[in-house]
Order: sequence, then structure tokens, then C-alpha cells
Amino acid sequence: MSQMRLYEFIPGFLSWITIILMFLLSWLFPAGVAIFIILFDIYWLLKTIYLSLHLRSTFVRMKKNLKINWLAKLTHNLQPTTYNWKDIYHLIILPMYNEPYEIVKESFDALINTNYPKDKFIIVLATEQRAGQIIQETAKKIEENFGNKFFKFLITTHPADLPNEIPGKGSNETWAGKQAKILIDQLKISYENILVSVFDVDTQVPLDYFGILTYTFLTAKNPQRSSFQPISLFTNNIFQAPALARVIAFSSTFWHMIQQSRPERLTTFSSHSMPFKAIVEIGFWQTDIVSEDSRIFWQCYIHYNGDWRVVPLDYPVSMDANVAPTFWQTMINQYKQQRRWGWGCENIPYLLDGFKKNKKISWTKKLYWKFNYIEGFHSWATNSLIIFALGWLPIILGGPDFKFSILSYNLPFVTKTIMNLAMIGIITSAVLGVVLLPPKPKWFKKRHYFLYFIQWILMPFTLIIFGAFPAIESQTRLMLGGKFKLGFWVTPKHRNAAQQTNL
Repeated sequence: MSQMRLYEFIPGFLSWITIILMFLLSWLFPAGVAIFIILFDIYWLLKTIYLSLHLRSTFVRMKKNLKINWLAKLTHNLQPTTYNWKDIYHLIILPMYNEPYEIVKESFDALINTNYPKDKFIIVLATEQRAGQIIQETAKKIEENFGNKFFKFLITTHPADLPNEIPGKGSNETWAGKQAKILIDQLKISYENILVSVFDVDTQVPLDYFGILTYTFLTAKNPQRSSFQPISLFTNNIFQAPALARVIAFSSTFWHMIQQSRPERLTTFSSHSMPFKAIVEIGFWQTDIVSEDSRIFWQCYIHYNGDWRVVPLDYPVSMDANVAPTFWQTMINQYKQQRRWGWGCENIPYLLDGFKKNKKISWTKKLYWKFNYIEGFHSWATNSLIIFALGWLPIILGGPDFKFSILSYNLPFVTKTIMNLAMIGIITSAVLGVVLLPPKPKWFKKRHYFLYFIQWILMPFTLIIFGAFPAIESQTRLMLGGKFKLGFWVTPKHRNAAQQTNL
């Protein structure tokens, strides 16, 4: 077995050994497991409070940043730096597959409505040949309506069936980036003066997004060794989503908000920005992977010997919640999307191999990232199962001696009390979930606020069915390898302005 295959075993092995030990130790050592779950629940309570404070901190900063005119700050308040903000160009790559015109148009409307000079925008609408003629017609229609509003507008078509590629976002971005490089070289624009933003095609940016992005870039400690991460709000079509989908969408948003308050643990996700010079130097995005949005961080981190970081913007972009025409199709798509995000575990063997080969990265940085990254995927797959299973497994499997003990009698009461205290996290999420709702449609009444608040009682269900299960499946597939590995699954985009969902 090669070393890379051994690395691929690690996340799945750790998760499965944890699950097996849950049952085995509940049978053999029920008293010890009972004490463990009480301590684990206390740990979870403290962690919930800790994460809730981070969530609130990011929310406060985000609200503050949304009130600032960042273009004015660039123009009047920015102290002289290495770069002049008027020399900075924004290369915006929008990969698309089969998204309808209306969704793409909304994203371009948002770009046009930003207050940043449009003569600094180079737009690349990155289509896929395998998507067929309809998507080419959509791209041409976008070009007809928006192409002359930017400095440069480019449509690229990623060829199908290129060797050594996984068809998906990463391979499309690389094709688009290389085509853009040809144009940039012809224009003779310095790579150091270009920020590249890769946006899912449903991403809508607020008025001042490129103002705060440029300001953060110009004031960053080492801008050419940094990525810049906004907060993904999955709210474009949130009023069309059923309750389960809304809880999942906001849960994802809240996790990324929490990470903004922990920049030392922040990696890139979905829509983000980074220097074009770095993209060229590392050879663009890898074309044989699924998790290109997080892998690009590790490509840069290893290439630059640990001198790479993600700078949080504390500023939102809005994207689509995962919604399909029917409830059950929405649930299926939700699971597939979570499984694809869980497939980010494929970065674990990449970073372990890269850390072994790169002797210039300090051992402390290597140890920090190894532990936190592996622990993060392990917690994703197992924590909710531990919390909701170990409260009763020792009672069922522990035998008569334990079943009639004082510890057995009190275990459900103690764990229930601790978990009730941990509800503070759910209450915080419920309140913010209402606050972050976009402008309400006409049908939205006062009673809907109550429905959108109590929907969070579904959170334990979503943590297991749409959290632990897809994470375990992804890690198991990585462990099995070969035909079990995941390809890139494109999340279908669905929008129906006439549709409303209350429950």
C-alpha cells in the first residue's frame, strides 16, 4: 500500500473506530462510558457557549462593516501603501454549468449595482462544453446584456473529456484562468495588481463588496500571500426553502461566521478572492479533485512554505439555499451537497504528504494544522452521534448490573439537563436566523417569524442526517478508494418566484 493510500485511510478509520468503540465500550465498560458522556456533554456545553460568542462577534463586525462606505475609505482615508487602489483590477471568474438565465442575471445585476469602478472589472463567464448548447445561449445572452458594462468580458468554454481531469468546478476554473491570463498578458497588466475572485454563479455581492475587498488587500500584512474570505449567506431563495433546508442553510452560514472570528483556523471556502500572481505561480487550481475551493489554500500553503493565510472580510455575499421543485428532491440534494462538502477530507492526505515533503514549514505549524484539520472532520462525522447515542447506549448494552445502578438511573437526567443548557446555541442561531433574513416577500406575515424561529427544533435531526451521515460516507469512500471516490456533483439551482414555503 502506498503512503498516500495509507493517508486516505486516516479520516475514515478514526471515525469508524470511534463508532465501533461507542457500542463495544458501552457493553464492556458501561460505567466508564457513562462518566465519559457526562464529561463530553459538559465539554460540548462549554464549546457551544464559546462558539456562540464567536458567532455574535462576527455578526457585530459584519453589521458594522455593512454601514461603511468602503469606496470612500479607499479614496479619502487610506494611507499610502505599496499599491494605488486605482491600479487594482478585479478578475471575476464565474463557473457555470446548467444554471438558468434568471439566476445568472441576478448575479450580474448585483455586480453592476456595486459602487466600484466597472472599468476595473475583467469578467470571465466560464461555461462547460458538456453542458450543451443551451448554456452557450445563456452565456451569449448575458454577454449581450452586460458585456459592454465592464472593462473586459470573456466567455470561456471548458472542453469535455480532457485527460487527467475530474469534470467540475476546479478544472473549469483552471481553463478559464489560463484563458484570462492570455488576455491579461496582452493588456500588460501586472499580476500583482490583480485580485481574482472565484464566485459560484449564483453569488450576489453587496454594494461595497469590492471596496472592502480592495481595502483589506491593500492594508493586509502580506497581501500577496493571502486569500480573502467573505461570509456566505445562503439566503437568495431562502423563502422558497422548506424548514429543514433553511436550518441547514443557516447552520452552514453560522459555521463560516464562527470561523471568521478564528482566522488562525480559517481556510478558503466556495466564493473567495486571492492574488492572481499566486494563482499563476502555483499553476492554477488542481484539475483532478472535487474540493478545489479548500484545496487552493493548501496548494498555496505548501508552495509558499507555510507563508499563506486567509484574511476574513467580515462581510457577506449571498448565495442560493439548496432548493429543488419538491421537498424530497430538496432533501436528496441537501444530502448530496453535504456529502460533497464532506469530501473535503480528500485534503487530509494531500496536506500530510505535502507536509512530509516540505522541510521548510515549521513542525509547530505542521502539528497545528494536522491536529485541527483531522479533528475537524472527525468531529463532523462523530460528535452528534456521540451526544445523541451515548446517553442511552450504556443503559441498553451495559447489562443488569449497570442497568440497576444509581449511575444508570441518573444518566438520562444528567445528560438531558446539560443538553438543555446547551440549547443556548440553538436559541442564538434561531435569533440570528430571523435577523439575517433578506427583505420579506409580500406574503410574509408576523406569524412566519414564529415559524422561522421554532424551525430550529429540527437542528438535532439535521446534525445527524445531514451532518454526520454524509461526512461518514465521504470518509468511507475515501478510505475504500477506486470506484468509490466521489466525482464533482453540481448542485442544481432552482428558483420559483411564485413559490412560498412556511414549514
